[in-house]
Amino acid sequence: MVCGGFTCSKNALCSLNVVYMLVGLLLIGVAAWGKGFGLVSSIHIIGGVIAVGVFLLLIAIVGLIGAIQHHQVMLFFYMVILFIVFLFQFGVSCSCLAMNRGQQVALLNSTWGIINNKTKADLENQLDCCGLFNSSNSQTQFDQDLQNCPASCKKQSACYTCGEMMLHHATEALKILGGVGLFFSFTEILGVWLAVRYRNQKDPRANPSAFL
Repeated sequence: MVCGGFTCSKNALCSLNVVYMLVGLLLIGVAAWGKGFGLVSSIHIIGGVIAVGVFLLLIAIVGLIGAIQHHQVMLFFYMVILFIVFLFQFGVSCSCLAMNRGQQVALLNSTWGIINNKTKADLENQLDCCGLFNSSNSQTQFDQDLQNCPASCKKQSACYTCGEMMLHHATEALKILGGVGLFFSFTEILGVWLAVRYRNQKDPRANPSAFL
């Protein structure tokens, strides 16, 4: 049987979903590790990472069962959901790669305004910084953050702002995140293509006499 046949498509789709399962388990494990070592104590961040890992794990399980059983309905929902995830992830990855410094500052400002004080304290402790940006537009917020800042640098009166420290490596980080996300999104469209192709192929076991 050639590689484009039923068995090859089945094995390729199963292998791809096993990889998705490992990635999902890795995300869950990293979130648990970060929580256990006290790197991030915000339940929203931990919950978000775990939710992504669980979602990817469930999608991979659906795809794996659908591939093993050649289940038409499961394969249909699998490829539809995976295609939606591809569109979302492709857009986010392209946005990360195209984001300039001004857009990064605006994103940090908007994000800083909605996260809770516990998450801010986590960031300030980890980065050893206080506040986001010391600018006239956000002076009141900065003074409040500086007053509540738990970072050790505050005792030495030599704190950098968290915004400047994050922007220092933001461009490189966004390129890495965008590149990884873009690569992973193409594996998702590969999964959609494999699911469509495999779903339309006839199982040779359903008509063994055809091979006699």
